Amino acid sequence: MDQGRELLEKYHGDPDLSLPVTSTQVLAPLPEPRQMRDGMSFPAHIVQGPLGQFKLKARLAGDMAELARLQAVPLPELPGVYRKQPIYYITNRFSVQGTNTTVRWPRYSKVMDYELEFGIVTKGKGANISVAKARDHIFGFTIFNDFSARDAQRIEMEGRLGPAKGKSFDGGNVLGPWIVTPDEIGDPYKLKVEARVNGQSRSAGTTEGMLFSFEEIIAHVTLDETLMPGEFIGSGTVGNGCGLELGWYLEHGDSIELEVEKIGILKNRVERQ
Repeated sequence: MDQGRELLEKYHGDPDLSLPVTSTQVLAPLPEPRQMRDGMSFPAHIVQGPLGQFKLKARLAGDMAELARLQAVPLPELPGVYRKQPIYYITNRFSVQGTNTTVRWPRYSKVMDYELEFGIVTKGKGANISVAKARDHIFGFTIFNDFSARDAQRIEMEGRLGPAKGKSFDGGNVLGPWIVTPDEIGDPYKLKVEARVNGQSRSAGTTEGMLFSFEEIIAHVTLDETLMPGEFIGSGTVGNGCGLELGWYLEHGDSIELEVEKIGILKNRVERQ
């Protein structure tokens, strides 16, 4: 980073070494992470997600009476396990793409969804990292759109393992538009966020209220396990940050913008194959 700053200071005035971002294809800032872990950190999403899956099942079956019953069901309590320790899954690190790209809808799915998340990129190698030292292993922050084939995911989760094909398809893990280092972020747990589809806001909120901080997640991940530089760890979906919670899914040709304060806007389009 020091080298980068010196070069920028020395050459930033040279017009031949700069291109406008708007006329440049910005690739994924981490095209092949060493590892990709994605968490379940926001209580609203955790309790609303399963209910959303039941509603989706009723909707796909055309059972409007069951759908109406589910609409009236109060939200359940947060399961205790989510307060005991960080919960996460490992996803496909080879299926990453960046901003301003088209996500191809997997042929086996009829229900495509976006997920508004942010996450960290790690630096330094280490195991059994304490919470106090974990911040030294955060290189920077980026936005994550965890595209999800909800109908495939629903079946997988009935098997008590997964998700697999609900999440893992080519180009389904979108990172970007870039990595912002901690010195430019300040408090990462008080950032404004918004999800827009075709320019219209679908939800807005903040990064407040994570059950476990990224520092605590790192401490848990590294219990007798070595963290490598260049890994990605996602926050999990911010409350109301996906169609599953809202009952409002994506259509062919939709444009999705995920905005996180101090990081930027991650923009993609979805198309059926």
